[in-house]
Amino acid sequence: MKKYIYFLAVMLLSVSCENSKTIPLTGTWRLISAETTENDSTFSTFNPKTKMIKIINETHFAFFNHDLKNGKDSTNAVFFGGGGKYTLKDSIYTENLEYFNNRQWENNQFEFVVKIQNDTLIQEGIEKLEKLGINRIITEKYVREK
Repeated sequence: MKKYIYFLAVMLLSVSCENSKTIPLTGTWRLISAETTENDSTFSTFNPKTKMIKIINETHFAFFNHDLKNGKDSTNAVFFGGGGKYTLKDSIYTENLEYFNNRQWENNQFEFVVKIQNDTLIQEGIEKLEKLGINRIITEKYVREK
């Protein structure tokens, strides 16, 4: 009987580990750095005049970005947001973008490698949308909001 209980415990543990999300992504994250590599050129895409957050729960992600002047500077007013479901297997984080204010980006999948160092989430992957002529590598760093 003890062998049966031990075997059952090992099986349950292995199944639960197999399906677990190994990186603690859940929470609210604030963008602190962003780089894009396109056509052999790397440049910063981080705009210090805006604030972007990403919210991740067990099944979904959402991101929001807006300017810091409450839209009062019409030449620099910014707001965009999007979200959808995601999967995480080991360090491979895949976003399924279901909602976005630029509708041409919707219903696309973006795969990233993620890692967490202390309170910083680093996300790197390819944004590729053939119909829009987009094919670039992005690296984003977020700090966990408290």
